[in-house]
Amino acid sequence: MPRFSVIVPAYQVQAYLSECLDSVLSQSYPDLELIAVDDCSPDACGAIIDEYAAHDARVRPVHLAENQGLGRARNAGMAVASGDYLVFLDSDDTLTPDALHSIADRIKESGEPDVLMYDYARTYWDGSQERNHLAAELAEQGPAPFRLEDRPGLLEVLMVAWNKAYRREFVEEYGFAFPPGYYEDTPWTFPVLMTAGSIATLDRVCVHYRQRRQGSILGTTSSRHFDLFEQYDRVFAYVEEHPELVRWRPELFRRMVDHCATVFTRPGRLPRGSHGEFLRRARAHYRRYRVPGARLRRRNVLVRFGLHRTFRAWQLFSAARQRTLKAVVKLARAVRAGALRLHYRIQLRLPVRADRAVFAAGGGRGHGGDPGALEEAFRTHAPQVRTAWIARPEHQHAVPPGPRRLRPGSAAYWTALARSKYLVTDDVLDRRLRKRREQIVIQTRQGTPLKHMGLDLQERPAAARGTDFAELLRGVDQWDLVVSGNRHSTLVWERVFPGRYTTLEYGAPRNDVFQRATSADVTRLRESLGIPEGAVAILYAPTYRDHLRTQHPQLDLERIALRLGPRFVILARPHPTRGGPLGTGARVIDVGDHPDVASLCLASDALLTDYSSIMFDYADLDRPIVVHTGDWQAFRASRGTYFDLRACPPGAVARTEDELIDIFATGHWRGSRSAQLRAAFRDRFCPYDDGRAAERVVRHVVLGEPGLPSVVPVAERKPVPSACARSPLATVPQPSGSLSVPERR
Repeated sequence: MPRFSVIVPAYQVQAYLSECLDSVLSQSYPDLELIAVDDCSPDACGAIIDEYAAHDARVRPVHLAENQGLGRARNAGMAVASGDYLVFLDSDDTLTPDALHSIADRIKESGEPDVLMYDYARTYWDGSQERNHLAAELAEQGPAPFRLEDRPGLLEVLMVAWNKAYRREFVEEYGFAFPPGYYEDTPWTFPVLMTAGSIATLDRVCVHYRQRRQGSILGTTSSRHFDLFEQYDRVFAYVEEHPELVRWRPELFRRMVDHCATVFTRPGRLPRGSHGEFLRRARAHYRRYRVPGARLRRRNVLVRFGLHRTFRAWQLFSAARQRTLKAVVKLARAVRAGALRLHYRIQLRLPVRADRAVFAAGGGRGHGGDPGALEEAFRTHAPQVRTAWIARPEHQHAVPPGPRRLRPGSAAYWTALARSKYLVTDDVLDRRLRKRREQIVIQTRQGTPLKHMGLDLQERPAAARGTDFAELLRGVDQWDLVVSGNRHSTLVWERVFPGRYTTLEYGAPRNDVFQRATSADVTRLRESLGIPEGAVAILYAPTYRDHLRTQHPQLDLERIALRLGPRFVILARPHPTRGGPLGTGARVIDVGDHPDVASLCLASDALLTDYSSIMFDYADLDRPIVVHTGDWQAFRASRGTYFDLRACPPGAVARTEDELIDIFATGHWRGSRSAQLRAAFRDRFCPYDDGRAAERVVRHVVLGEPGLPSVVPVAERKPVPSACARSPLATVPQPSGSLSVPERR
């Protein structure tokens, strides 16, 4: 008897069926049977199923003599199922890697519940993904298993059959089956959840729900959408047969009315001329199943009163109103832009203020990076200079007390750009900026370069993405000073950004915090992130792939965390331009919205990255670094790199996900060889990062001091201990011997 019976009904999905079946058969949990039901499909679905059955004994083909629809095809699959749990999967969707392994573990943890609900993500034709926005309802916090009355919010999650696993004996005991027609999931899911004696949840994406451009049932114009009324008749009939479920009538009534309103208002579902009839039937169902006192959404009033013509008139009025508002807003923006241009021209004719400095990082993101460290150094070592920080509205909260906050495009923003003596950034302040002779522009860039930058991107169209290199050089001509962290960066910047600026090879200001942090600071940061005491925290920070249109995760973090066991926790931080979490789970913490990368570095015990410049910063901590180079050839061909990372890495190198797991499982990530590689890497790229880089810049630029603080050699610096470094598990060998440090320019 297999653990899972995965039932896949197939009808006219020959283009997607193989991918679906492969996602099941390639699961790391092999104890399954795959029941593929050919619903008399006119295309090659039946032949594809037979081919898979011939090569894998776990595939059980079922061929129906005539087309019976999705619901009855599932029933045919259940009739021959022998697994402990039933899992339904539509033939154009896929299981995520290790999904069944996670489901099996959660079922065991929660005491073999009748139903286990898990999460899904919508996948679109362009490769993008969007996780279920009600994923919070599937949180695994609190006791499990439970009954539906303990977590009624689960009824808000998409009511489909394929986001749950069902104990087969429970389904057979109550005789649950799918009805014919569209929306067959409705009279299945509601009764199952209301009847289940035990329910559990799994906060993990286990299904990729394909959003097809054409061909899906919900996107088809058909009179069969009227089946919705019969399906809800079946739901309420089930409640009538089971008086103990009468408490759910208000919620079922609300869901029915909302469902009817959705079908009615969604364009492309109902045939032309059938909307009036649909609304009349919806109104009849409203009266038949109405529960006094049930709260409804505003749009559901049209179902209550059957106001078809009124609703259409309101739609036309709303569309006209929206067009008028857009025109008014467009005119107002044009007037405001003209006023701001005039304001900036006036400010350019006023004197420059020597006691003003403006800072920005990452094109308007929150306080941080090298500009953030310099802003703090300005306030510490040159308090006579008043500082201001440019941040977009959504990042204003990340700016600490001290600097004045400026919103891009505001009058205060243009005043600051026109009259502040010091302009500090790691990107482009504003392409409309007109630098004045008295102003000093300090460019810090964004870390040590591994991948090609500047003029080197002229031969890399995927990475350049239409960059105007003439405009780029016009911006470089405005730079007065460039802060460099090491000799490698200096040589690269001066070649790929040729200009008349002066290079200050003083170290990376943003890494000063690493030398000042204490063990108490590390402990506090770990507690704030929810890292369990004694756990080994791995910070995963991948870079952006210019050659990929959609940034698919390169690693399955849930699988890695599962294989490494409970002593490891992964802090997942996607690249800022990617967006969206890299993974979820009990031991995968999404830190994509955390405003301070330095804090994440301090809170972690090891870094896992691929080609991100964060490795050069993390080396300052003298903690283990593991590099994943699974797509090195493709990345180097599309973006270009300044040296072969595999030849001189900062630590252990993994080419595959299994190698990566082995490196952490066997302890190579913190071995003596890794320490030697890290020491050489640190000596080469972190010679001046002794905690006083920002101070050196401020004393040179603002105070004009000829004698600057001397650099502490790399070998003499004490690494900041991690929170778990005191345990035998996370003891990290330290490099021995003295290392030479190049002279500061």
